[in-house]
Amino acid sequence: MLVTEDMVDQFWADGAIVVRGALEEEWLDRLSAAIERELENPGPFDHSYDVEGGRFHGNVRMWQNDPDFAAFCLESPAIDIARSVLRASRLNLLYDQLFVKEAGANHRTRWHNDQPYWPVSGTDVASIWVGLDRTNEENGRLEFVRGSHTWDRWFQPESFGPNQANNYARNPDYEQMIDIEADRDSYDIVSWDIEPGDVYVFSAMTLHGAAGNSTVDRRRRGYTVRYCGDDVRYDPRIGTSLPVGVEGLNRGDLLDSDQCPLVYPSA
Repeated sequence: MLVTEDMVDQFWADGAIVVRGALEEEWLDRLSAAIERELENPGPFDHSYDVEGGRFHGNVRMWQNDPDFAAFCLESPAIDIARSVLRASRLNLLYDQLFVKEAGANHRTRWHNDQPYWPVSGTDVASIWVGLDRTNEENGRLEFVRGSHTWDRWFQPESFGPNQANNYARNPDYEQMIDIEADRDSYDIVSWDIEPGDVYVFSAMTLHGAAGNSTVDRRRRGYTVRYCGDDVRYDPRIGTSLPVGVEGLNRGDLLDSDQCPLVYPSA
């Protein structure tokens, strides 16, 4: 068993856990090859940018264009991990996402919670963040504010890259992000170094961020799959990310669709 009941309890109490040795070498090899293909020929939702010292590569919904990303989203142990932590009787794929900080890309990923960006409501939303490289404080491990998923605080989406235009409409129900970096000691911040094949699992409402990659010779490749469980419904609020929108769904619908297939039970 990759996920024990104690780990599930920790997920719901803290909002984030790490699962060690979750993926075998075959999955890492397939994802590594798919990432190289994506970097050479980015898909339609590419949002990469240059920073001083290096480059950040980002994209979403690659699974719809690459068979190895698709296999991982639809067939890999990530499904069982998500099903276990969410205690789900049904599970939909929301989308997948790539985060590559090249060596020297020493630009911090600002603090945020994810669900304000996404057109879904419900608490059963989890991200499976796959580490493809040895990841620590030097090259941008993820950090989480323990328990922040229970605050019920929705923070206004903003763009992440320096000098990027802000493409998120202002939602009057959201608040501006608090400045955690200015007062880190006031928050219960947790993190874990990870090895290739380990995964972070965290709630869509957990505040998280990451340091830049200050190394000169080591990438930080992260590949994330977002899954939604029993209580999730489509909810196209003001300010959500357009690439994550689902065509043909109405507010309150289950996510079942070609874009958000049911992955458990097997469709």
